[in-house]
Amino acid sequence: MKLKILKTKKEYDQALREVRMLLDSGINKKSPQADMLELLLLLVAKYEDEHFPIDPPDPIEAIKFRMEQLNLKPKDLEPMIGNKSMVSRILNKKRQLTIDMIRRLQAQLNIRGEVLLKEYALV
Repeated sequence: MKLKILKTKKEYDQALREVRMLLDSGINKKSPQADMLELLLLLVAKYEDEHFPIDPPDPIEAIKFRMEQLNLKPKDLEPMIGNKSMVSRILNKKRQLTIDMIRRLQAQLNIRGEVLLKEYALV
């Protein structure tokens, strides 16, 4: 396959077939085929970013997901958000995150700032 920017669905599908074939062949990491695979994956990722964009998640859902990953309880968020009542209001979307909360959550939970800054509706 000739390497070029993927502009059509057909080119994208062909690149995916090539990626699968290279992965299935069990290539050596230092071979020219490994370089070809890496370039194909970059081209596929670029096409997917342009044609299948994924919106950032809801900030509260991102926090809950990260809590699950780290096996955290709401009490564990108190140093980042505030007292038990404030944590409850935030997690139940009764109150918006403040900039200070966002900074602490970003630092402690390693959640990207643009995710935490995304607007969300209160209930």
